Amino acid sequence: MTNPRIVDRDTWLEARLAHLADEKAFTRRRDELSRQRRELPWVEVDAGYRFESDDGARTLADLFDGRSQLLMYHFMFGPGWDEGCPSCSFWADNYNGTEMHLAARDTTLVAVSRAPLDELNAYKARMGWTFPWYSSAGSTFNFDMGVSFSEEDLAADKRYNFGTQPAFGEETPGVSVFNRTHDGRVFLSYQAFSRGLDMLNATYHLLDLTPKGRDEDDLEYTMAWLRRHDAYDG
Repeated sequence: MTNPRIVDRDTWLEARLAHLADEKAFTRRRDELSRQRRELPWVEVDAGYRFESDDGARTLADLFDGRSQLLMYHFMFGPGWDEGCPSCSFWADNYNGTEMHLAARDTTLVAVSRAPLDELNAYKARMGWTFPWYSSAGSTFNFDMGVSFSEEDLAADKRYNFGTQPAFGEETPGVSVFNRTHDGRVFLSYQAFSRGLDMLNATYHLLDLTPKGRDEDDLEYTMAWLRRHDAYDG
């Protein structure tokens, strides 16, 4: 953080109003991007994927829970891992308490990972989360969605984020938006990866309001400060 200018109230208000104009322009641009996002074409997802749940095997259409819109967070938790990714855990901390609000707008939020269901449930209980979390173990779903990569994929330099950047490991994060029509067909309407996931993290948006912001520039790597919420001191 640079040293702030200390000014009188009138000077502060003048600077704040100038910045408000920039904020309003950004809001209008964001609204326009959201409108464009809603008008993106859809692609049908007709593969017979199966997901493990506490109630047995479920199809992709079942995950909608009777609604027409499905938000799916691709949580980095691979087979054999001791616990979920700390960054994905940071993102998932923002999801509790949203279920009923989303349901009121015909939308269901779920997480999906490749780890077995019992491992997901144990970690979910540890972290105190309530959103539905399904296992895609044994299917090609995560690979088809562009968030999981085999050793062969990595050796062949198969890339992440629509092919725009290297995959940094076998598991990567993402969000997918699916839509179910009245006749039961399922379509993919939107996906985001990498920095496109920022919109899902309220904590980062709160930090962006402060003078220090995210305060990550001098760290060894982005989010080097981050801990799972049950691992902070104090």
